Amino acid sequence: MALIQKIPVTVLTGYLGAGKTTLLNRILTEEHHQRIAVIVNEFGEVGIDHQLVIDADEEVFEMNNGCICCTVRGDLIRIIGNLMQRRDRFDHLVIETTGLADPAPVIQSFFVDEVMLRQTQLDAVVTVVDAKHIWDHWDSSEAQEQIAFADVILLNKQDLVSPEILTALTQRVRSINAIATLHPTTHCSVDLTQLLGVQAFNLSHALSIDPEFLDEDAHEHDQTVTSVAITEMGTVDSVKLNRWLYQLVQARGPDLFRMKGILDMDDADRRFVFQGVHMTLDGRPGKPWRPGETRRNELVFIGRNLDEAELRNEFLSCLAQPLSPTLTAEVYA
Repeated sequence: MALIQKIPVTVLTGYLGAGKTTLLNRILTEEHHQRIAVIVNEFGEVGIDHQLVIDADEEVFEMNNGCICCTVRGDLIRIIGNLMQRRDRFDHLVIETTGLADPAPVIQSFFVDEVMLRQTQLDAVVTVVDAKHIWDHWDSSEAQEQIAFADVILLNKQDLVSPEILTALTQRVRSINAIATLHPTTHCSVDLTQLLGVQAFNLSHALSIDPEFLDEDAHEHDQTVTSVAITEMGTVDSVKLNRWLYQLVQARGPDLFRMKGILDMDDADRRFVFQGVHMTLDGRPGKPWRPGETRRNELVFIGRNLDEAELRNEFLSCLAQPLSPTLTAEVYA
C-alpha cells in the first residue's frame, strides 16, 4: 500500500528550446484522467514560463533565479514538501527543469530527502531533444547528461530535418543511451500513456551512468552562458520589434540559445508571445490581458557573451513611445 500511495513524479528535461513547454501544455490539456501538479524551473532572474503554460485546472508552481539542480534545489525539496500536505488535490507531479539542468542532482533529491523518498516515486525522466539544433550543443555536458539519464526520449522537431539526419541523431543518441524508449515527434505529439505512469526509472541504470551521483553536492555550469532578463512597461511597436529581432538573430544567432517573451504588442487585447532558438523565431497571440491587469513586457535571453545594457536599450527603442533607460532601470529590479 505504501508504494501505491506514493505520488508518481515525471522529470521533464531537455536543452534550451527543445520543446519542453510544448510537451507540458499537451500534458495539461489532453485527456488522461489525471490531476497534474507542475513545478516549472527557469534559468534567469525573471520567470515567464508560467505565462507560456496555457490555462488549466492544474496547479503550477514556479521557481526562478537559478537552476533546479543547484541554487534552487532546496526550494524544490521545500515546494514538494508543501505539496505533499495537499496530495489529495493531484495524482501526478511533473517537474519541468531549466534547459541548463543536469538531471543527476534532481534525481538525487528523490533519494536523499526523507519526505521525497517516503511520499514520492520517480516515474520517469523524459528528455526532449531538438533534432535540428542539438548538434550545436552536443559537446555540452548538460545536453549529454540529459540524454544519458533519460528513460524516455522525444526526438522532437523531426519535421525540420531530413530522414538521414534523424537516423544519424538516433544513432548518436543510442551511443549515449541504449535503453531509453525513443519517440520521433513533431510539436512533441506523443501518446501520453508512453510518458505518464510508465514506471520507467531505474536507479541501477542511473548508478551505472554515474556511480557517484547520489553523493554529489553541486553542479557547475558553463560560465560563458548567462541570462538577461528585461522587464519594462509600455506598448511595443510590432514593426520595430520585428526589425530588431530579425537583425539580432542575423548578427548573434549562434550565441542565442533561447529567447522568449511576453509582450504588450500594439495595445492588443491579448499578450503577444514570442520564442526563439538560434536563428528560428516564432510569435503568436497568447492569453488575453485581464481587465485591470498591469501590462508588463517580460523578455529573457539565454546565450553566450550577452550584453545586457545593449539588449535593454535596443528593446526600449522598440516601444511605441521609447522610454529612457535611466527612468526605467530601477523600477522593476
